[in-house]
Amino acid sequence: MSKEQSYVLKAWEVTLRKTQQAKKRANSVFGTVSVAPHTDHDVTSDENDDETTTNRNSLEEFYHAERVLPNGDYYTGQWYDNFPQGQGKYLWTDGCMYIGEWYNGKTMGHGKFGWPSGATYEGEFKSGYMDGIGTYTGPSGDAYKGQWVMNLKHGHGVKSFANGDAYDGEWRRGLQEGQGKYQWSDGCHYTGEWKNGTIFGKGSFVWTNGNRYDGCWDEGFPRGNGTYKWDDGSFYVGNWSKDPEEMNGTYYPSGNEGSLEWDPKDLFNNLSEYTICSGERVPMLPSQKKLSVWNSSKRIEKPRRMLVDGRVSVDVDNRAFEKMNMWGNDTSEGGADMRKELDAELMRLEAEGLHSLKPSAVPMKLPKAGRKQGETISKDHRNYDLMLNLQLGIRHSVGRQAPSASLDLKPSAFDPKDKIWRRFPREGTKYTPPHQSTEFKWKDYCPLVFRSLRKLFKVDPADYMLSICGDDALRELSSPGKSGSFFYLTNDDRYMIKTMKKSETKVLLRMLAAYYNHVRAFENSLVIRFFGLHCVKLNGPTQKKVRFVIMGNLFCSKYSVHRRFDLKGSSLGRTTDKPESEIDSNTILKDQDLGFIFRLQKAWYQEFIRQIDKDCEFLEQERIMDYSLLVGIHFREASVAGELIPSGAQTPIGESEEDAGHRLSRSEVDDLLSEPSRWASIRLGTNMPARAERTMRKNDSELELVGEPTGEFYDVVMIFGIIDILQDYDISKKLEHAYKSIQYDPTSISAVDPRLYSRRFRDFIFKVFTDDN
Repeated sequence: MSKEQSYVLKAWEVTLRKTQQAKKRANSVFGTVSVAPHTDHDVTSDENDDETTTNRNSLEEFYHAERVLPNGDYYTGQWYDNFPQGQGKYLWTDGCMYIGEWYNGKTMGHGKFGWPSGATYEGEFKSGYMDGIGTYTGPSGDAYKGQWVMNLKHGHGVKSFANGDAYDGEWRRGLQEGQGKYQWSDGCHYTGEWKNGTIFGKGSFVWTNGNRYDGCWDEGFPRGNGTYKWDDGSFYVGNWSKDPEEMNGTYYPSGNEGSLEWDPKDLFNNLSEYTICSGERVPMLPSQKKLSVWNSSKRIEKPRRMLVDGRVSVDVDNRAFEKMNMWGNDTSEGGADMRKELDAELMRLEAEGLHSLKPSAVPMKLPKAGRKQGETISKDHRNYDLMLNLQLGIRHSVGRQAPSASLDLKPSAFDPKDKIWRRFPREGTKYTPPHQSTEFKWKDYCPLVFRSLRKLFKVDPADYMLSICGDDALRELSSPGKSGSFFYLTNDDRYMIKTMKKSETKVLLRMLAAYYNHVRAFENSLVIRFFGLHCVKLNGPTQKKVRFVIMGNLFCSKYSVHRRFDLKGSSLGRTTDKPESEIDSNTILKDQDLGFIFRLQKAWYQEFIRQIDKDCEFLEQERIMDYSLLVGIHFREASVAGELIPSGAQTPIGESEEDAGHRLSRSEVDDLLSEPSRWASIRLGTNMPARAERTMRKNDSELELVGEPTGEFYDVVMIFGIIDILQDYDISKKLEHAYKSIQYDPTSISAVDPRLYSRRFRDFIFKVFTDDN
């Protein structure tokens, strides 16, 4: 026996002893598992069998198995095609255990999962996740009973905290959101609206002494209109805020009482003692527990799929190569036996006429990195003065002192006539500083609305000014867009500035009130974010006006964007006119260039389809068309040579995950989504973990926008949003539609009625994005 084989045998004996001890603990904690009865044909293998002890009905595919798996895990229960299926019990070497129903090696149905800490979950499972109705009990006494979606509390549920607090209400993605009641251990309680785990919206707080507050809340404290009532009938009505300058109200006594010796600020001090208990986090999610099981013995019987390049994937070859890779270049007797088995497998394939087929597709590669976008606007640049004018105007507009604005705006704030003109002579004025640029006039459109939008989008005024008006120059993109507009980027890539045609400015001002109400109502709206609308009027004989809007740069992320797609759902002209050699990470690809479908986590997918529907309804009502979904993809894993590494590759039996090399797994994605403190960088459309599945078109027909899935997956981070929302269906677009309809299929062109455009856009997007089951 070789030295390597001796080492493997000793390691196996150690794990066997550990697992037998774990088996005894398991039976004492969970009891025995009831399984299907066995017939007289059941055979018990020899005690010296170093792999399994199996009871199997030779006439049936379902049988009972009791197995010590190669990594030391232990399983007993029903078995089918090398996977747990039916009722069974699985014990991991770290002490975690599951007892319940299985399907194809995944926890599916009703079951109970236990952690070494003493925490338990009992309820419904789907595809390895806690999903459905279930009860989680933590080691310190926290308990939640209610609805789950993919390991997260989602739906109605009741949670009792270890400190005596309790919450009964709605949950979303693991946090309180919607209507709910929270009761503290001393008897005080709040009933009303919640958002992201905090009191937000309208609700009532009742103290044990009978006093209560009814009104609006923001992040756990009164904000806006509200009434504080005493148990004697007196009350205080007013506008509440942490900012003393915004606080005002009136006291109404219940009888002939004197003046009120009470400060409304006392309410905030009192409420600061009533914090929302975060509870304890699930230590290790069931879907993160990897099963050490064999590949299916029936993979050769499954239909072989076509790869992207048209070749056939021979799964048996892959299985044989997995066996070969497990032993490496071992020249020992065991390695020679494995190679003999491989040779026999290849001979069998050759006899079937399959050996001549190549086993895998050419791997995808990361696109070459593009240069940093844009040309820095230096002193010799033709638009240098325009940049200085823009920066001077922004600094004046944002830095101007203004009273704190409420988000509830009057209709007059949205009037297109609500604009402020300011002259900027070189020598300066009482309101403007002296400068070295040319003299110009500056116009702010609806300044109060855009100030409120920046506040709504949580944009800090100082950071905003620093990004646009700091020492770093703007960058001008090398070529104008299709509309003829020029684009400028701030040096930190946070903001994009686009020059506007007069018609586009009119569209934005016309829909501004609806836009404001929409993004205020839907925090996760995918519609592009606007932060300011301005105009520079240059002095001189031409009196040239340059209108521009400031938007958020969708692709400002800590992740580098490897692929960019502009998706409309139309087919005519929707390809990139560049040879493959010129395509890099900055190239905007189109519908016909798309070779993926994107799979989102279930909770995110449900939110995605809801939000796309709401955003499209808004754009349809405003008669907007020709918008698109801009998508950026960051591939998580690539080799040193730049080849993309597919996800889901199983670690060979007996090989540790460290030996297999680290890659982002679904369990790590679960871990990311289950930790609320890490959600700050993730929202719908921003830094979203997902899986991209490669697709293949059956033919070159332009009508086929989405290819057939190939089963080849890649772990990605996605960034996406709806852009170009300022094109209304005016007379020019109606004429374009009529002209192109004569030459082409009317449904394939971009210029169509907003209702048809919205329906076609959604149909396409819901094929490209799907639930990751």
